[in-house]
Amino acid sequence: MELIQKYFPELSNVQKNQFSQLFELYSDWNAKINVVSRKDIDELYLRHVLHSLGIAKIIQFKAGTKVLDVGTGGGFPGIPLAIMFPECSFYLVDSINKKLKVVDAVTESLGLTNVKTSHKRAEDIDDAFDFIVSRAVTAMPSFVSWVKNKVIKKSKHELKNGILYLKGGDLTQELKNFPKATLYNLSDYFEEDFFNTKKVVHLPLKYKG
Repeated sequence: MELIQKYFPELSNVQKNQFSQLFELYSDWNAKINVVSRKDIDELYLRHVLHSLGIAKIIQFKAGTKVLDVGTGGGFPGIPLAIMFPECSFYLVDSINKKLKVVDAVTESLGLTNVKTSHKRAEDIDDAFDFIVSRAVTAMPSFVSWVKNKVIKKSKHELKNGILYLKGGDLTQELKNFPKATLYNLSDYFEEDFFNTKKVVHLPLKYKG
């Protein structure tokens, strides 16, 4: 929890309380339904919560922003972002229903009212969003094909509406057909070694009617 406050010192008391509950909630649920690897649970705040909040270093979502989290798994990056941006709405989807059971329970325990979940594939969602976030669920070309028709036309941020993707390693090959993609190195924002190869990829997507 100190790690989160180190990089986000302006948290409200409500946010601090919500973030502080995450370890116990995920530890309890992980014993029943494995949504975080066993070795990662002790590093939950570094590898999952702070990693998710890398997106909050790239963009401050304005009130009313609609965000889709595809392949949310145990709720990352959606739940940490929903805590960080309580005036935005987050739609967390995953194709594995038992993981969403954990997400729903954590959301309820935290009293988050800006999160809804759905057991769906991204392609089957009939809605549009300002931003689509995810943590490396697939290679970018596949991901774009899933979500390309789900972007709101009018941008209200400096960053154009589209994808914000948490990814690691060398992405040269994967992004060669996406010249408009911008890479943000998380090592520029977080000093821990874990972030040395971690990035946020921003890819603006054209609105398709």
